[in-house]
Amino acid sequence: MLYNLKEFDKQTIAAFAPAEKIGLVASVNPEGLPHVTLITSIGAANPKQVTLGEFCKGNSKLHIQQNPKIGFLVLSMDRKMWRGHAKWTHLREEGPEYEIYNDLPMFRYNAYFGINTVHYLDLVDAKGPDGLPLPKIILSSLMTKFAKGGAATGNSNRILNVFSEDLFNGLDTLKFIAYIRNDGYPELVPLLQCQAADSRRLAFSTMAYGDELKQIPAGKVVAIFGVTMKMEDVMVRGTFKGMSRVRGIQTGIVDIDWVYNSLPPNHGQIYPPLPLQPVTEWGDFG
Repeated sequence: MLYNLKEFDKQTIAAFAPAEKIGLVASVNPEGLPHVTLITSIGAANPKQVTLGEFCKGNSKLHIQQNPKIGFLVLSMDRKMWRGHAKWTHLREEGPEYEIYNDLPMFRYNAYFGINTVHYLDLVDAKGPDGLPLPKIILSSLMTKFAKGGAATGNSNRILNVFSEDLFNGLDTLKFIAYIRNDGYPELVPLLQCQAADSRRLAFSTMAYGDELKQIPAGKVVAIFGVTMKMEDVMVRGTFKGMSRVRGIQTGIVDIDWVYNSLPPNHGQIYPPLPLQPVTEWGDFG
């Protein structure tokens, strides 16, 4: 894919400014695997700098301090999309960007939280604005709906719960796939046609974004992130099994082995289930 921009223009900086947008950050976890987080506070401080406003301590902010390479995606309310890569450099708990974030209505009038930290990243490359290829996405979604039954595992032991399976099957759910490139940077690709073949497997037609999806090697660990217009979201990780013909349709398959809830206040791993641990320390109250 051609990322032909080395700095943001005024149009892009303005498009990144509103809090009302979809902003995704793909990071690399300590095991070298992709992780995707919804961060609507992503912004552009200047033509060569990306900022992330932190109001909730999540895994992604820890990941990027340990491995500074990220991929990002911004989708505006008028369905214009920008994608790119950046490298984390530092954070601040004050300064002009901190003031700008906390002056936004979403945070200025919020009784529970504001932006407490701003993360700064150097822009590596970017592309956009690109429109969504809606006719191809609609056709690809219909093809996926037809093919996915033939891709089911037949295993009745659930991985996705009913809520998460329904979320991925929602035709109005926004979905995106991330993988780690050979240079160590995460790559984000729209995958709106993706659906659950069953609770253990995701399937998608390659009619939309096929050229990009074919760049993902079979056997690669990928992350797929789904988010609704109500800001309900789920992230799964699994193994990309490659492309094959399912009911006559070229279909990509991902076998799920890990599920993550990124919604505050209780974000964390939900599959495989973690054992309950007794609380023995009360550091916040000491």
